[in-house]
Amino acid sequence: MEEMFTGQALIVNIAFIVLGFFFHAYITKTNAIAASKQSKSILDKAQKEADIVRREAKVQAKDAVLRARENSEKESSSQRKDILDLEKRVVGREKNLSSKLEMLSSKDLQLAGRLTEVQDQKDVLKEKGKELEGLIQEETNRIEKAANLSKDDARKTIMTRMEDELKAEAGGLIRHVQKEAKQEAEKKARELIAIAVQRYAAETVCDLTTSTVSLVSDDIKGRIIGREGRNIKSFEAETGVNVLIDETPEVVVLSSFDPIRREVARIALEELIEDGRIHPVRIEETVAKVRKELDTSIRRAGEEALFGLGITGVAPKLVQILGKLKFRTSYKQNVLDHSVEAAHLLAIMAAELGLDVKLAKRIGIFHDIGKAVDHEVEGGHATIGANLLRKHGEDSVVYTAIGAQHEDMDRSNVYAVLCDAADAMTAARPGARMETTDLYIQRLEKIEKICNQYAGVKSSYAVQAGREVRIMVEPETFTDHATQLLARNIAKQIGKEVKVPGVVRVTVIREMRCVEYAK
Repeated sequence: MEEMFTGQALIVNIAFIVLGFFFHAYITKTNAIAASKQSKSILDKAQKEADIVRREAKVQAKDAVLRARENSEKESSSQRKDILDLEKRVVGREKNLSSKLEMLSSKDLQLAGRLTEVQDQKDVLKEKGKELEGLIQEETNRIEKAANLSKDDARKTIMTRMEDELKAEAGGLIRHVQKEAKQEAEKKARELIAIAVQRYAAETVCDLTTSTVSLVSDDIKGRIIGREGRNIKSFEAETGVNVLIDETPEVVVLSSFDPIRREVARIALEELIEDGRIHPVRIEETVAKVRKELDTSIRRAGEEALFGLGITGVAPKLVQILGKLKFRTSYKQNVLDHSVEAAHLLAIMAAELGLDVKLAKRIGIFHDIGKAVDHEVEGGHATIGANLLRKHGEDSVVYTAIGAQHEDMDRSNVYAVLCDAADAMTAARPGARMETTDLYIQRLEKIEKICNQYAGVKSSYAVQAGREVRIMVEPETFTDHATQLLARNIAKQIGKEVKVPGVVRVTVIREMRCVEYAK
């Protein structure tokens, strides 16, 4: 039984195997047929797409050919148009040229006709000129017969009359020109005055001739004045400045046209206030001490100016005088700064011309040194400076160039011309100078110079803007009557030689001091 079941199972298995084989073969054949169909459809699709691309390429190529043909046709048409326009312009120009040639030929004919007319007129004029000469000769003979004058006498008479007429006409013309020149000068003067008024921005005289000293409190003003004003009087007598004490809080104003005096007074007053001891003896000692210190400061200023320019070998006295220019102004300019600037400009011009640069700097820094002592010596500052430099051993080229400024001496020195140019460049800037201030200072210096020329006068100080001058005299030289006479004589001389707006008060101070020491 078991064997029978085993044989049946084997037969069933074999049958399943056979069926599986056939089924697998059927499936494989089916897949192959489907793959063949799919590949065929893909090929057909690719063929169709290739045909489409080929047709599109042909279309695009045709379009490109058409566009190129259109462009070439457009370019050729524009070129044809340009050629036609050029032909038209050429034809027009030919027509214009032909018309112009016709006009020129007609003008030539007209000119030939005019020349003929002019020649005929010349011939007519010549004939008339001969007739006039004959008439003039006849008239001259008639005048000679009527006046019993020879030909030369008649000519002289006519020439004299013509000269008188010409002189009269020339005089009228000169008066007319002078009138126009005067009007133009007045116009320019008004313009200059208007410009000066517009540019004027401050009280320049006040700025240049006053200094202020700040106080800790107003109580110090009473100590500066002193009992019955003896401190302030002593201070003014020692320094030569005017001390102005008003209601302005914590400020004292020092007024003087001399900047060195004003600087001495400022420093001395500051030291006296700091020290606290303010009385005549202390004032005298402090002012003397400050004067010595200021001399050192002046010398240092001169040395610094020379060192900055690289100038050496200068006499010590010249260095001291040069330093004084730090406290001197000319037309509002600081003279030392002006001299340093002029030295630099002069050196630049000398370098451009191939001249000695060091020598040019030396001339530039010393060109106004005479202004430091021009209130002590008679003459112009250029001549004073030249004599001063000659005295202290400077080279002849230096002092001759400086002396030739403003045509005071011979201008054969080329450095003199350059010096004038540099001086003008530093001084001619808008607003750099102010003439009224300089004239004001010159007036005060003139007043002091008049006072100092009298024998027995120790010192004199112009104060109150020139409205007062205080004169210190030697007490043993003058009596009371001689002092009064001196004041009258000085007042008369100032009135004659100095143009002063208003009245000048002349005060002569004769003071005797007797000092003894108890042991």
